[in-house]
Amino acid sequence: MKVTETILPGVFIIEPRAFHDARGYFYETFHAERYEQYGIKEKFVQDNFSSSVKNVVRGLHYQMEHAQGKLVFVTYGHVVDVVVDIRIGSPTFGKSVTIELNDQNHRQVFIPPGLAHGFCVLSDRVDFLYKCTDFYYPASEFGIRWDDPDLQIAWPHLEKPILSAKDSIYPCLKDIPENQLPRFES
Repeated sequence: MKVTETILPGVFIIEPRAFHDARGYFYETFHAERYEQYGIKEKFVQDNFSSSVKNVVRGLHYQMEHAQGKLVFVTYGHVVDVVVDIRIGSPTFGKSVTIELNDQNHRQVFIPPGLAHGFCVLSDRVDFLYKCTDFYYPASEFGIRWDDPDLQIAWPHLEKPILSAKDSIYPCLKDIPENQLPRFES
């Protein structure tokens, strides 16, 4: 397993070792002891699955009171995954990382609580898994406009992005009151 720290504190790209043969492949999607060796000690309490079609953009989502850390990966298809540091006081506030996740590279991204997350689908279909460190509470969910110009996210070109009604009306980061943003804890 290869683990790479990104420019965002606490965000890691994980590349599990996959074993390929004529039948296909096998890899461990999570192993608590092994991940703990790399500082990922969070307890995951809920797994989520989403399936989306090409040009869907999900996000940018974050939670406040019940902030969720996430371990995300693709089981089928191809996405560009985006993580944005929105933690007040963080040295990388407003910065983002984009990572290609697909069923060939088997990459995962660990996102600690308090960061915004989203992805866009590049393949005809994608199956996407999230391991979460807290349960989902709708009242705790917030979001940021996916194409906020101040964030300068390196999204791939999408002809006609497909958004949920909720995702299409989120505000830009600069328009969110500080009391609705998480705090950075070093």
